[in-house]
Amino acid sequence: MQVTETLSQGLKREFQVLLAANELEERLTTELSTLKDKAQIKGFRPGKVPVAHLRKLYGRSVMADVLQNAVNEANQKIVTDNNLKLALEPKIEFPGEASIVDRALAAKDDVSFNVALEILPSFELADLSDVTLTKQVAKPSDEEIDEAINRMASSNRAFTPKDEGAEAATGDRVTIDFAGKIDGVAFDGGTGEGVDLELGSGSFIPGFEDQLVGAKVGESRVVKSTFPEAYGAEHLAGKDAEFDVTVTAIQAPGETKIDDELAKGFGMESLEKLKEAVAGALGGDFEAQSRRKLKKELLDALDDKYAFDLPPSLVHQEFAAVWAQVEQDLKTRGKTFEDEGTTEEKATAEYRKIAERRVRLGLVLAQVGETADIKVSDDEVNQALIARVRQYPGQEQQVWDFYRKNAQALAELRAPLFEEKVVDHVLAQVKLVEEPVSKDALFADEDADAASAGSTESEAAESQAPSNEDLPAVAKAD
Repeated sequence: MQVTETLSQGLKREFQVLLAANELEERLTTELSTLKDKAQIKGFRPGKVPVAHLRKLYGRSVMADVLQNAVNEANQKIVTDNNLKLALEPKIEFPGEASIVDRALAAKDDVSFNVALEILPSFELADLSDVTLTKQVAKPSDEEIDEAINRMASSNRAFTPKDEGAEAATGDRVTIDFAGKIDGVAFDGGTGEGVDLELGSGSFIPGFEDQLVGAKVGESRVVKSTFPEAYGAEHLAGKDAEFDVTVTAIQAPGETKIDDELAKGFGMESLEKLKEAVAGALGGDFEAQSRRKLKKELLDALDDKYAFDLPPSLVHQEFAAVWAQVEQDLKTRGKTFEDEGTTEEKATAEYRKIAERRVRLGLVLAQVGETADIKVSDDEVNQALIARVRQYPGQEQQVWDFYRKNAQALAELRAPLFEEKVVDHVLAQVKLVEEPVSKDALFADEDADAASAGSTESEAAESQAPSNEDLPAVAKAD
């Protein structure tokens, strides 16, 4: 096997690999000799099948394996001899129109192929001792804790049937049957029977609940409403709908009591313990948001520190993923680039920069982790898998089996664990200044901050909200 470098340009490398005819013949003969001892062919005793006969029967398939093995060996040789770190799998090209296998099988001609690859850039890790980051911190106030407990009490309160002939009021729970139509045609998810709805909760699409205020048990009403433009189901988004609604029961909310009995209903021994638990939960939410904002600030600082060439194919892949998400979002919302105050050309340039940032920071974090020898243990991956499994009640075994049989899926669990460890390692190298802030300040621009923080991550944030596939479409308002 002869390997010759034919191109070295930036991060691109190309090599020509030559396999001499006599080498191919030797490899083929070796493989057929090994097969001879295993083959069971009618008319021949085990181990007595002539190699020439095996070549006639299996020569093509064996030579295909020989060529594939040669390609794998060549790739390994190129990487090892040149001390390369690949960005993507090499691209192999066999020149010529005739069948490569047939030519090789004839053992009359040498066989050559080209190996094109992209390598990862080489760069020095930056000194971060001059970087100062601000970590916003907030503690839940007594008022915020009380508000949370009031919401819990409200959701846990009892409802009792209202007197005969009473009208439904905001805050009441009504039980309804309904059938919806768009342009006179029924649609999937537009019907329901015995559905409980708390008026004023905003559970159904805008305007639906308001039109049931004042209704009585047994009364039927035509409710007219419009699905939001950003509605999750594309075929319903922005559409006007009419619902034939019948009220079958009306219940009034009972008194909300904030006491030890309420706490016991949530598994706590006293109201004080419930407040402590709520404070802890809110504090955890605040800390998670603080971490997101700090991480964004850190990534911005890293982005300012590094400038190096990027593997074009990695950027292309990342951009394709970003762009597909952008186009899907526009399609779902029924919007165009012009509606967003831009053009496709400007948006393309903007999102290409985002893709480049993702790739650049991904490479930086990877090198930091490699240099610091940061590892993610199997136990940590298992804990992450258990947490993921718990998100799918009733499907635990299927989810567990899926991840255990899918190496790529397991890698997607490992990646964010690795990244968070690297982020902690980098944070230890910068100066941190804590800034006490209010909850409103901490969560200001939350969506933008979260999106930016995740824009370079290898992880894909998974929603932990319960599935609403069993709910009627009218109740799936965004």
